[in-house]
Amino acid sequence: MNGLMNWLEKYIIPVASKIGSQKHLVALRDAFIATMPATMAGSVAVLLNAFFRDFPTEWGWLGFVEFMKPVVAVNGFVWTGTLAIMAVVFSMTLGYNLAKAYNVDALSGAVVSLTAFFMGLTQTASTALTLDGELPKKAISMITAAGGTVTDGNVISAEAWGFFNFGKHMGGTGLFTAIIFGFIATIIFSKLMLAKITIKMPDSVPPAVAKAFAAIIPATVALYICGIINYGFTTLTGQPIIDWITETIQTPLLALSQGFGAVILIVFLVHLLWFFGIHGTNVMAPVLQTIYGSAMTTNMNAYQRKEMIPYKWVAGSFEAFVWPGGAGVTLMLIVAILIFSKRADSRTVGKLALGPGIFNINEPVMFGMPIVLNPLYMIPFILAPMATASVAYVATMAGLVNPVVVSVIWVMPAGISGFLATGGDWRAIILTLVNLGVALVIWMPFVLAANKVPLED
Repeated sequence: MNGLMNWLEKYIIPVASKIGSQKHLVALRDAFIATMPATMAGSVAVLLNAFFRDFPTEWGWLGFVEFMKPVVAVNGFVWTGTLAIMAVVFSMTLGYNLAKAYNVDALSGAVVSLTAFFMGLTQTASTALTLDGELPKKAISMITAAGGTVTDGNVISAEAWGFFNFGKHMGGTGLFTAIIFGFIATIIFSKLMLAKITIKMPDSVPPAVAKAFAAIIPATVALYICGIINYGFTTLTGQPIIDWITETIQTPLLALSQGFGAVILIVFLVHLLWFFGIHGTNVMAPVLQTIYGSAMTTNMNAYQRKEMIPYKWVAGSFEAFVWPGGAGVTLMLIVAILIFSKRADSRTVGKLALGPGIFNINEPVMFGMPIVLNPLYMIPFILAPMATASVAYVATMAGLVNPVVVSVIWVMPAGISGFLATGGDWRAIILTLVNLGVALVIWMPFVLAANKVPLED
């Protein structure tokens, strides 16, 4: 065990520490965190509509649904301005945090990133109407002359310029494009700002005006480079780059994320880092939020639109089922200590940590027990969440519990979190209780073993 720990400390932990402090990844992580006000507001709207519209409709409470129509409509407006345009919101927060990491004007960075994302959006909307009967030839000629097309004599198709594809590009499916062009545009902007390739205004000019003028040249260069990339790609391939990114990068990565191996690897790395005192969830946030967070946003938008849920395992699945009670399912360590431990020091820490642990705050037990760098607790700390991940993965993929479709604040107690996250599936409570029981069984022998470890003077 000591040899393994020494090897990890020498070769793995330094790399993880560098990754965790790398400014581009930190900016990416903080950009996702900054979207939380919009994400949570949109999640509340989706959840309320489930209880005010979807479930009552299934139960036949049509009078209640009719009465709640104004509330449902308001929730729809909230969803439209939050989850439905999450890629737009994220492009702004990414530019802000990335420019901040380079110590240049953060607000200008947000504007540059947002603009770079919008310039790549498709601007033509199309629609098709299927008629009951076949159109006469004269009507077909009139429609064709007006710019439309008629297929099979009864399907009318038309396109119009000046419309962004709201449903296809602005939600979760646009996140990867927002990341790529946010990085390209903001890094170019920041490098030019640092190189002082700017318009210098006299000292008498107000600071806000001076900042705006200083950003003109860097922003113009950055945005023109993004424009050239978009134009060149579309000209050579005939396909908008945002669609290509979605089809060739985002979709395959999301497909890989649904595999059991990917889920277990993420869980293992998060807890291995935590064991060495490094915030594993933060270090892995670029992966958790970029891939699983994108899937989460797509699920929430599909749920709001009453479409088929595309992904069974998303970012919220980890919070709801894998580590209820905090990383390592340490809430069950606390329960095991309070039941089986004979050590006064452990029981004291357990009593103090129980309240925060119920709300998934486990720093008191992580550093007070401690679990960090404690060889006795390394195995259960990593094994318990891997076991709960396995149980939850099988249950979700087998359809024994609904996929997560609502983002729930991370301090929501275990059981309630899963119930709300799955849109009110009572089976999520059962799954959480099963996982808590599994974690308790894993932690219990190590707590009993700790009774035999002599107290240090």
